[in-house]
Amino acid sequence: MSERTTLSRRGFLSGTTLLGGLALAPALMTGCSRTESGTGGPQADADLLGKLRKQGFVRVGFAGEAPYGFKDGNQLAGQAPTLHKEIFSQLGVAELRPTLTDFGALIPGLLADRFDVVSAGMAITPERCAKVIFSEPEFVSPTALMVRSKNPKGLSDLKSCADKGVTVGVLTAAVESGYAKGAGVSASKIKSLAKQQDGLDALVAGRIEAFALTGISLRWLAQSNKGAAVEVLDPFLPELDGKKQYSPGGAVFRPNATALRDAFNTELAKITGDPDRYVSLIGKYGFTSREIPPSTLRTADLCGS
Repeated sequence: MSERTTLSRRGFLSGTTLLGGLALAPALMTGCSRTESGTGGPQADADLLGKLRKQGFVRVGFAGEAPYGFKDGNQLAGQAPTLHKEIFSQLGVAELRPTLTDFGALIPGLLADRFDVVSAGMAITPERCAKVIFSEPEFVSPTALMVRSKNPKGLSDLKSCADKGVTVGVLTAAVESGYAKGAGVSASKIKSLAKQQDGLDALVAGRIEAFALTGISLRWLAQSNKGAAVEVLDPFLPELDGKKQYSPGGAVFRPNATALRDAFNTELAKITGDPDRYVSLIGKYGFTSREIPPSTLRTADLCGS
């Protein structure tokens, strides 16, 4: 995770085969870099939903990061594309046309009309809210610990790591380092790692005794390393300055596409309000009922407005 209450865009796993992805158009199977020409502009965005219904597709930007949004062979897969496919289908837009880009280029690409929606599980932060508008939260990302099988140290959260003096692995420049310090883990007991796989490898080798990251990402990591002698503990909400860190993410729209955003939110609420439907849609990507945003967690508050 990077920034306060945000998700990391460093070293997410990719390339693992999953079932149930969304088929890509043939022209996008080879590079996923070609974009549809758009009309853009405030007036076009004001009736963007009408335009999308008429043309029958929505252009989505994604960053190739599992389990949020990635290409699995010739299919678009992950939490955000799967959820967005369901929502846009309900809105009368049958097809997602994807554009693969670097995570840092998603918002600039959206504003440049390269695509209509960012479908990448992007974290909702005040800094981003100053440039674009977000849907209501699609998920929250409670922190969890990966430990060796049978949890030999009897850990449960970062406070237990501090109490027992264990070494905790975190991703370099990620917020888990701050969470660990806030829970009382000494700086000498925090080990920075370059990528997720390094965390699992260090844990198995005994160089660390716990690896802290979002539960979503750790479950994906464990699934991608079947047979590794590790387990993922129940998620928990760290606190910084007395505030719980939910780390929510959502869909992203251009500032004038409020009608589309509002229609999207209406359908999203039907899904987040139905835990069985939510898990049936994106459970295969590691999302559980624990990742459903609480009804009191609102984007307006997260954006600081």
